Amino acid sequence: MTTDLSAAPDLSDSPPPAAPHLPAAADLSDIPALFGIPAQPGHQAEQLIAKLGIRIVECAPGRVVGTMPVSGNRQPVGIMHGGANAAFAETLGSLAAWAHAGTGGRAVGLDLSCTHHRWVSSGLVTGTATALHEGRATATYEIVIVDDRGRRTCTARLTCAIGRRRRAS
Repeated sequence: MTTDLSAAPDLSDSPPPAAPHLPAAADLSDIPALFGIPAQPGHQAEQLIAKLGIRIVECAPGRVVGTMPVSGNRQPVGIMHGGANAAFAETLGSLAAWAHAGTGGRAVGLDLSCTHHRWVSSGLVTGTATALHEGRATATYEIVIVDDRGRRTCTARLTCAIGRRRRAS
């Protein structure tokens, strides 16, 4: 059995290249180009972030903010689905990790945990991913999701592996 080491994180001492900055209320279709993520032509509408209605409001070093509607993301009893919260949290944390990885870098989720504090049945939720650790091989983010009244509804923590993308042969 052989191990593909080309996918291993870059453990060199050089810092990752500078992260891109998104304009306010960025359209998700711009994100792959901004982060150098390989595009999947024709698949944008099929992406979970589009189906959940996630909108990115801010992307700066160590911080990503986004919104998601409750409508369309409820469980059968009419409250926000915990899986929608988890996908929202992972999206925000992953974008922060991609920004940290820089041009030519990549980020892959390793661990996600979510604690749901309060039910939400309508409106928008706002999530803020804040860096707890941004290293060469891993990055960890706390994601706080609040309702329209600013009440915390979910706290999540995401750890991502940081590495370099393989060059096309």
